[in-house]
Amino acid sequence: MQQLPLGWRWPAQQRFDSFHVGANGVATALVQRAAEVEGASWVFLSGATGSGKTHLLIGACNAAEAAQRRAQYVPLRLLGGDRAATLRGLGGCDLLALDDVDALAGEPAAEHALFDLYNRCRAEGPALLFAAAATPAQCGFGLPDLVSRLAMCTQATLKPLDDAERRAVLRSRAEARGLVLDEAVLDFLFSRHARDLGSLTALLERIDRASLAAKRRVTVPFLRGLLGSAE
Repeated sequence: MQQLPLGWRWPAQQRFDSFHVGANGVATALVQRAAEVEGASWVFLSGATGSGKTHLLIGACNAAEAAQRRAQYVPLRLLGGDRAATLRGLGGCDLLALDDVDALAGEPAAEHALFDLYNRCRAEGPALLFAAAATPAQCGFGLPDLVSRLAMCTQATLKPLDDAERRAVLRSRAEARGLVLDEAVLDFLFSRHARDLGSLTALLERIDRASLAAKRRVTVPFLRGLLGSAE
């Protein structure tokens, strides 16, 4: 097996119990069942950036290992080099979570390798989870047989959280870091920056580091000074 160029483990903040389900209860339950139950349906997750696909895939890997199942998470968009060779080398686990499979669209060798991996896992037993920004038919794959295979998975589309839910999630994640975000701070962030949870979480990490370094609480004047140059 080719050595993956990854040192990935399961980040503590990406667990099923920290995922804000919102209107995505069915999708969450499908992924959790695939992680914990042998023989459960394979799942193809689709959804916009920041909708929680990566969170659920990593949460699934953590839950699988907690159930004494071997798991592997592969972020395909981040892989360099020969992605077809990497796909051909995958295996030896009970759950394989492939993120950003749409990143392979337009790479014939990688598409064929993913098709072969799908068939091999069907024969050998590992469960597969897929995630992409769009449904299999909308990903832009050039290999019709790959599209048909991926479409055979149980399809689940993640619905984005509304602003009130995103504010609640951001406040909860801030509190876990010992930060207090009052309504004025949240108004400032949501009126000036991208509102998807991925961007907001990355921004929260930056704010946390700056607050610790400056030994200051998070206020609107503090954020103006920190983020002013970016604006």
